[in-house]
Amino acid sequence: MHRTLKAALALLCLAELIASTPLPTSSMPKMKLSDITRSIQQLNKGEQVPCNDTRVAQVAFTDRKLSEQELLCQAATVLTKVTRCKKDYEPLITSLQSLHGQMSCQLSTDNEIYLRNFLPTLGNFTQALYRRNTATATN
Repeated sequence: MHRTLKAALALLCLAELIASTPLPTSSMPKMKLSDITRSIQQLNKGEQVPCNDTRVAQVAFTDRKLSEQELLCQAATVLTKVTRCKKDYEPLITSLQSLHGQMSCQLSTDNEIYLRNFLPTLGNFTQALYRRNTATATN
């Protein structure tokens, strides 16, 4: 009986310890990715921002040679180069920078597209990352 009480107490302490630990950090990137996607959708369905006619570097989101962090870094770099309407894109920039960390990246300006075309592509990319992370977490 004494062993049973010790085992029950140990299980209760373990359960309390597990319950008091914060959520794993892997849920944070998923939340940020969904925030980015939601912000882009709101920007696209609202009034046209005058900066949408700005030409920006094209990021090759479909390039499998580049890591996800590299692509997120490039996307953040593209948005930081938009000088007009900076406050409209500041939340996106902050979220993107927090996802790729302190990574520095190279950005090719060989191909440029309009910002209004860049944003949906970025939204599709972050949505795909979110779905991939969710599918990985459930497996």
